[in-house]
Amino acid sequence: MRVFPMLQAVTAAIALFVAGFARAETPADFLRTFEAEAKQDTAGFAGFSAQRGEAFFKSTHGREWSCAACHTQNPMATGQHAKTNKPIAPLAPAANAERFAKPDKVEKWFKRNCNDVLGRACTPQEKGDVLSYLMSLGK
Repeated sequence: MRVFPMLQAVTAAIALFVAGFARAETPADFLRTFEAEAKQDTAGFAGFSAQRGEAFFKSTHGREWSCAACHTQNPMATGQHAKTNKPIAPLAPAANAERFAKPDKVEKWFKRNCNDVLGRACTPQEKGDVLSYLMSLGK
């Protein structure tokens, strides 16, 4: 009986499980990441603006949808996908603690939603402004 290889496999599985939790982040962590990216991306970066983020969130940008088309004008409320009618959990972190907690999901949804709203990827400035707005809600 080979116990040692089995123990190694179990230890590796536990390490991967724990690493997954270690990658959980907070909205403030994402904001710091977007800030670092914006400083590299934009000469003269002067910070994020919740007011700019709200305007971005509620406006269309040359395409049919705005962020609010699915997430509602109130991101503290449950939304509904504009095409599929599937419910969407609240986007504001104060209303949904699972939002902005996992890097892979944050990047996936920014990529998909920015493409739907803008027809391109969001800039770090846009992401930071929107997240600043979302973080300002429910305070």
